[in-house]
Amino acid sequence: MLFHTWTFVLFFLLAYGVYLGVRNTPLREPWLLTASYVFYGWWNPLYLLLILYATTVDYLAVVGMGRTGRRKAFLVLSVVNNLTMLGFFKYGAFVVRNVNALLAQAGVGWALPAPGVELPVGISFFVFQSMSYTIDCYRGRIPAEPSFVRYAAFVALFPQLVAGPIERAGNLLPQLRRAQTIRLADVAEGASMFVVGLFKKVALADYLGLYVASIYDSPAGKSASALLLAAFVFAWQIYFDFGGYTDMARGIGRMMGIRLMLNFRNPYLASSLKDFWGRWHISLSTWFRDYVYVPLGGNRSRTLLTYRNMVLTMLISGLWHGAKWTFVLWGAWHAMGRVLTRRLEGTAFYRRRVPGPVKQALVFAFVTFGWIFFAAHTPNDAWVIVRGIVTGPWTDPRCPAMMLVMIGLVWAYQFAYESRARRVLELAPVRVALVAAMLIYLAVVPGGKAKPFIYFQF
Repeated sequence: MLFHTWTFVLFFLLAYGVYLGVRNTPLREPWLLTASYVFYGWWNPLYLLLILYATTVDYLAVVGMGRTGRRKAFLVLSVVNNLTMLGFFKYGAFVVRNVNALLAQAGVGWALPAPGVELPVGISFFVFQSMSYTIDCYRGRIPAEPSFVRYAAFVALFPQLVAGPIERAGNLLPQLRRAQTIRLADVAEGASMFVVGLFKKVALADYLGLYVASIYDSPAGKSASALLLAAFVFAWQIYFDFGGYTDMARGIGRMMGIRLMLNFRNPYLASSLKDFWGRWHISLSTWFRDYVYVPLGGNRSRTLLTYRNMVLTMLISGLWHGAKWTFVLWGAWHAMGRVLTRRLEGTAFYRRRVPGPVKQALVFAFVTFGWIFFAAHTPNDAWVIVRGIVTGPWTDPRCPAMMLVMIGLVWAYQFAYESRARRVLELAPVRVALVAAMLIYLAVVPGGKAKPFIYFQF
């Protein structure tokens, strides 16, 4: 059930109408859970068994921590169970393919059978969200949640279930414990956020994706200008696609009186790679910081160990995105960047002497080049694209001018938003006019068949 379909609109109108009627009653949490399970089961009802299993194990693990005192044993149970589940469904086929390739090269006459399981949508998101609860309870940062229904609603809350933001129990569970006060301003703000997200997805991401697909589906023989432009356009496509989902998710939550965390903050205005990861997919980057980087030792270790921690965290982050070597290469690219620029970014010369626009341009160029590995179908395709950019001819990339105009307008808006002009952009008449213009565009310009969000595959 995609946010940008009439099926979801009808579902939400029903779920929201009932929610408004029961939000001040004991039926609030059961209804949230029911609506969330209907939403998730719409793709495949069998998925519900998986999310129910993950929820039950983590809930009982925390109960076991409190009742038996064997906190570490139950933490290990939770973490191993979650990672095993994630590994089987997400990486099982990947491991089998690579093992079989090695066996074939060694001349072995047999191969491992493929698992043949379908990747459950959003598994990486709800597994990380549930696992963070057990870790935080083990660390004593949050109290155990006594209500199973409430905890299950936390794991499966439908606005952010399949693509985030990856919420923390410390933020979301307290909101689910109390009846939400929904003001007219919340409904208006949430609706406007949803429209902005819808515009990013339908009018921008899906439109830009047409050009990217025309190049990346068959990169061999394409001109250097077309390959370079496709890399630039994909950087914006994935931002609009994922940022659009997040805006819609946060908008739905806001209309329900629930504040979901900010997940993107104009990432292409970052002035350093550290700054970029503080702006891009914030819920995931902070998850890896708190549950991978810091436990490894963070930057409290010696310099070499700190770099090791950075590299491991970025490689794991790349692999989290999917069972493809291209994602590992993307993680390795960012790991290299963080290692090489860590000292530089902390110098007074970089902070004070290098002009802000120059820093932003360098970071954007580095990030955009990394997206080549992310978007390419195979490592060989990525190499074809990189080699083509360096050695290919410079000819007409045959791109629609409107595509560049729309990216330019968004980029200009973001620069203005992080300047003194922000006060003007935040005025109610300006915001209403922008949302109205988006609605008119969506109504007038045909959007075609609804396309899944890129991050659904993760």
